Amino acid sequence: MNHDSITKYLLSSPNGNFFLLAGPCVIEDEKMALDIAERVLAMTSALSIPYVFKGSYRKANRSRIDSFTGIGDIKALEILRKVRETFRIPVVTDIHTAEEAAIAAEYVDILQIPAFLCRQTDLLVAAAKTGRMVNIKKGQFLSPDAMRHAVQKVRDAGNNQVAITERGTTFGYQDLIVDYRGIPEMQKNGCPVILDVTHSLQQPNQMTGVTGGRPDMIETVARAGIAVGADGIFIETHQNPAVAKSDGANMLPLNKMSHLLSHLTLLRTAVNAIKQNQQNQ
Repeated sequence: MNHDSITKYLLSSPNGNFFLLAGPCVIEDEKMALDIAERVLAMTSALSIPYVFKGSYRKANRSRIDSFTGIGDIKALEILRKVRETFRIPVVTDIHTAEEAAIAAEYVDILQIPAFLCRQTDLLVAAAKTGRMVNIKKGQFLSPDAMRHAVQKVRDAGNNQVAITERGTTFGYQDLIVDYRGIPEMQKNGCPVILDVTHSLQQPNQMTGVTGGRPDMIETVARAGIAVGADGIFIETHQNPAVAKSDGANMLPLNKMSHLLSHLTLLRTAVNAIKQNQQNQ
């Protein structure tokens, strides 16, 4: 896929549907990644949902030093490339340093900036200069309006392909909350805004050093995001979250994805009808 056309692809659904970023938290092996990509692509194709496969090649911001971080950078990046080439779909992964930007850009279509790093100017500029689309996750500590500065850094570096992802705001020490007013607020920047359902439901800072979550609230939070007009939805999924090597507490079981996407598509159709009715009045 032409990298200059990623934004157009994301917004290309003929029925005005949302787009989806979905996949495992971290690449565990090739079979697992290809299976998830194939099954989610079948679901999204049936519903006219533009699909981007998501997978981290390395998890750099773990609470505990003994947490699983990956199978090796290049090995995981090669798997991401295989997903991309096998299914002809865009792929997104996280980067953590300016040096990683050029390396990851050789394998993926979208470079994702983790929430904790969304103010790191050198990282944003390095990502922008690769020519890949840059998806910036809003820091848990930032207001929606403050994200305009992160977006402008990417644009000032010569790259207009940028998206913002809402992933919840710190609420006390061990919880997050989504302020849905932030979605239309961030859309004022003229770029797609994505709701990261998975990480909005995290319960961080647990005494065990393993982040908790509320997967039972996935559909509730996703529905609200579609209702207020999010352009895209981000969901981490796994064949068996109970044995996932990272963030299993927040992931949607793969066998529940189809029902969720069907429900969200019905809701999106209703939201689009309301917008059309308002425009005709």
